[in-house]
Amino acid sequence: MVTFILMKLAPGDPVLAILRASDGALTQAGREAVREELGLNLPVYIQYANWLTNIVLLDWGRSMTSNRDVWDMLKERLPATVSLAVGAGVVLMLFSFPLGVLSAKYKGKFPDLASRTLALLGSSVPSFWLGLLLIYLFAYRLNWLPMMGSGSLRHLILPSFTLGFVMAPEYIRLLRAGLLDTLTQEYIRAARARGIAEWRITLRHALRAALLPIVAVSGISLGSLLAGSVVTESLFGWPGLGCLAMEAIKLRDYPVVQGYVLLSGAFFLTANWLADVGLTTLDPRIRIVRGRREPR
Repeated sequence: MVTFILMKLAPGDPVLAILRASDGALTQAGREAVREELGLNLPVYIQYANWLTNIVLLDWGRSMTSNRDVWDMLKERLPATVSLAVGAGVVLMLFSFPLGVLSAKYKGKFPDLASRTLALLGSSVPSFWLGLLLIYLFAYRLNWLPMMGSGSLRHLILPSFTLGFVMAPEYIRLLRAGLLDTLTQEYIRAARARGIAEWRITLRHALRAALLPIVAVSGISLGSLLAGSVVTESLFGWPGLGCLAMEAIKLRDYPVVQGYVLLSGAFFLTANWLADVGLTTLDPRIRIVRGRREPR
């Protein structure tokens, strides 16, 4: 509802954008005819009520500019967003887990300093600026990778690295803090006293407990990735949901924007539910009892 209202309050006439996109006549009569055909002459609350009624009936509406079914447009762009989310997740894990573990194991030493410096750099660099640097270096100067578009694994490398790198610092800090706390626990000292190898203590015992805050945060990150990164997809011309949303916002295509927001909300809800399930799997003390978490 908030998105619908904000789109209506945004400057610009959607009818003009539609007519320009379709090379239609910009006469007053033509504009009024399009406005009446799309139902834009109705009061805002009636337009929203009509859209909401159609959603309840599983009708996502039709695009104002292309006259295509909104659900078909979203399904068409979803595979590209999922592949980008998977690529960014791989980059995220490749950076966050080794650096977080090394930073905790060598606290105050060079690996810790290097890891924290990289995390600070990653959290300070805006994603669009990092993307432009990567395009300039690897696509323009070195000509190793394609600059924009999709179609092969090589097209996926730069946007995946951009998304994964800017998300990694938060996970590095969480993993480092979790391991530093876990490695001081009594059961870890008892494991050392029994002669268990240090790498096994870290990876098998301490890491599992340190993953709890990471799993909790991963629900938000996963929801963001599946909803599509508008900035990154637009920068690299990646044909995902984020790029579709940007195009729809420019053209004031209300049904497409509403469908994107609704689908994004569903992704966030599902991702957070999966994070809760992951927490109960990692920590057997957590149980869902009548809608609230209680220790067993």
